[in-house]
Amino acid sequence: MSKKLITYVTFISLIGIILLGCSSTKKSKQEIVLYGPNQNTVQDNGSNGNTTTTAHGYSVHNHDSITQNTAELIPIPTEAEDSLAQSGTTAEENEIESQANLDSASPVAEKIVENYLNSEIKEPGGHCLTVSKGRFEQAYKEVYGHLPYQDLPVSMASKFYTPKQVFNSLYASASDVKMEWRSLPEEYRGKGNAGAITYAGMGTLVDTSGIWSGQLKPGALMQVWRYKEDYEKVVQGVDVKKLDPYGHSFIFISYLRDENNEIVGLKIADQGFQSYRPLRPSDYEVWWAVNLSI
Repeated sequence: MSKKLITYVTFISLIGIILLGCSSTKKSKQEIVLYGPNQNTVQDNGSNGNTTTTAHGYSVHNHDSITQNTAELIPIPTEAEDSLAQSGTTAEENEIESQANLDSASPVAEKIVENYLNSEIKEPGGHCLTVSKGRFEQAYKEVYGHLPYQDLPVSMASKFYTPKQVFNSLYASASDVKMEWRSLPEEYRGKGNAGAITYAGMGTLVDTSGIWSGQLKPGALMQVWRYKEDYEKVVQGVDVKKLDPYGHSFIFISYLRDENNEIVGLKIADQGFQSYRPLRPSDYEVWWAVNLSI
């Protein structure tokens, strides 16, 4: 096996390991997810408002496949449980859901929320990355007529990667101890979708303080990490096969507020892993998001 092929297979494996933490709690025998630096996710909205993922060689009802030029099939276990605290998962009587302000100055963000609210299948199962990225790509395509990759600035390219590969590597937080990962800008590493989209000039980065002080707009994409220590290691570059960091990728829909108008939770859209309940500040130690500007 050539050195180039070995490197590519290793890269594919790392991405799959990083993202195991947010597999859907929906059970199936085995899900096949396609990962790689050239990955695309293309979704079709049916006449009934459902969103389905289209991949080469797969049914349009397969939500778990990402299209790419050279695909590797990676079995992803799907019986991961939501290991976060389950207390307070039902809405308290004094909580009210804040109204979603769709006037976010981003037609893509508005389209993401619109598609989600109109969809009959809000929890398609599969993998968090596949679903959140697919929703972003589908909305972008509906607004601009094409996927976002052709609009990426040439300046995103690194010594090792094209702009698209840089975008996908950052989006998947494909941490590694090798130079390829460390050649990417440190300020965007480990921030997942938020880092990739911000680096592409398509949005504004929002940190933990901003998120929980009410700065998020509906349709914002989010990346979180259960443990800060894991996040810091991912940023610096780590062998994820040994670390096995716990992260999650999803979309912000609206804030949940109490009777005093204080933020008490986030309503999110994911593949069904945690969207059944509002997220609380204590659920994760590291929070990043991007308010879209496109």
